Amino acid sequence: MAVDYAVIAVYLAGMLGMGWWGMRRARSKSEFLVAGRRLGPWMYSGTMAAIVLGGASTIGGVGLGYKYGLSGGWMVVTIGLGLLALSVLFSARIARLKVYTVSEMLDLRYGGRAGIISGVVMWAYTLMLAVTSTIAYATIFDVLFDVDRTVSIVLGGAIVVAYSTLGGMWSITLTDMVQFVVKTVGVLLILLPVAVVKAGGFSEMKAELPDDYFAPLGIGGETIFTYVLIYTFGMLIGQDIWQRVFTARSDRTARWGGTAAGVYCLVYAVAGAMIGTAAKVLYPRLDNPDDAFALIVKDHLPMGIRGLVLAAALAAVMSTSSGALIACATVANNDIWSRLRGLGSRATTEGVAEERDEVKGNRAFILVMGIAVIAIALVLNDVVEALTVAYNLLVGGLLVPILGGLLWKRGTVQGALAAVAVGGAAVIGLMAGYGILATEPVYYGLLSSLAVYVVVSLATRPTDAAVLAHWQERLAGRGGDEEHPGAATPAEAVGVAGTTGTAGSAGAVQGPDTHRPR
Repeated sequence: MAVDYAVIAVYLAGMLGMGWWGMRRARSKSEFLVAGRRLGPWMYSGTMAAIVLGGASTIGGVGLGYKYGLSGGWMVVTIGLGLLALSVLFSARIARLKVYTVSEMLDLRYGGRAGIISGVVMWAYTLMLAVTSTIAYATIFDVLFDVDRTVSIVLGGAIVVAYSTLGGMWSITLTDMVQFVVKTVGVLLILLPVAVVKAGGFSEMKAELPDDYFAPLGIGGETIFTYVLIYTFGMLIGQDIWQRVFTARSDRTARWGGTAAGVYCLVYAVAGAMIGTAAKVLYPRLDNPDDAFALIVKDHLPMGIRGLVLAAALAAVMSTSSGALIACATVANNDIWSRLRGLGSRATTEGVAEERDEVKGNRAFILVMGIAVIAIALVLNDVVEALTVAYNLLVGGLLVPILGGLLWKRGTVQGALAAVAVGGAAVIGLMAGYGILATEPVYYGLLSSLAVYVVVSLATRPTDAAVLAHWQERLAGRGGDEEHPGAATPAEAVGVAGTTGTAGSAGAVQGPDTHRPR
């Protein structure tokens, strides 16, 4: 295992080195939080694929393939479908807004009064996503180094916090590109063919396993529908995903780069399910399906190559963890702390000095949030229920006002606030009745949020014409942080009363037996 350890050590050292390099480039708020909005198609596609394909998509996807066969790929397929929908339908408009958070988009669209509530919900979601990813280090490092849970979490978490704090989105982008390449080589080009060959080929797999393992809907229609509802829609509104969209240098990059990443997810889904199906032939009686990935790697790959594939699993966890961490810190600083301090995004005369202060502030928030994430991960053994609450609130409370704002001009701030409040309350109440892991809360939460949004919006005065005009200007790509640093919110710009905000994202799902983050 010495060679394998060396491969892993070089990989981890490289992550830290890229964090140091990224620190030298991140000299403004835009550079630090969204890589200066300068990523081209290649880097954009790689980093987007890295953020959405985490440990659950890799290790968990193989586990689902072990239990359900090829239909186990549906979890990752729905992630890919969500990314395709976001890229084709919304990404160009989102990128042109030149904002930093989802809540800032809501402020622009509705007039500066809808962002604070959504910021709290989004913060909870990104925090729990980061915590879950950090806990996953315990499994990875146990396989790699046979170390205990506490050391694993602290070691893995500290590395991610270090490179994320140093260089922000530039460091995360560079490390994600390495992680994307490592995952592609390790999982698609090495582990997939080895697993299929060791299982005797596809024909032997079909002969050994029940027909259900090769049925497209073998995992169950209700489970697939739930995956679509949570993962596909979750891809459309998550801060961790949107923050990557903000890094695109052009509409074309956001649309076609994201589309390429979505197609890659579909390929990755099939690969994971196929590896899991092969593992079922090789290890027919595993107690824990998620062990299938590690067993194939340990038993059937040569030294050195084994280290590379295990590094691919580590890369999958790190990419999701770092993306969730910077999203959590961005929301905490820009959507919550700045509003509480009353700073909003008022214009400043300090120029570059103010920008540098904002870099320091965002860097400090990543460090603080990272330490909090590691601390929570050490205390919690199982965050499935907490993460489920966050995802249900995210989709049940925020999906309607966000998509409504993008698609329906008649939606009003009153309708948006009512949708968040009623949808969120419905989700919480139904989870208390049906159970946290039930699927009904998010179904009925979404329906109630939609109904209230439409009814209240139609019953209240339309959004001020000046706010909508400012919104259309931003959708057209005019204005934003690069052109007007510290620009006013739409409410301030057009004289509409309201709270000031700052202007300038696949999660746990309850299937028959699983609730997983990306």
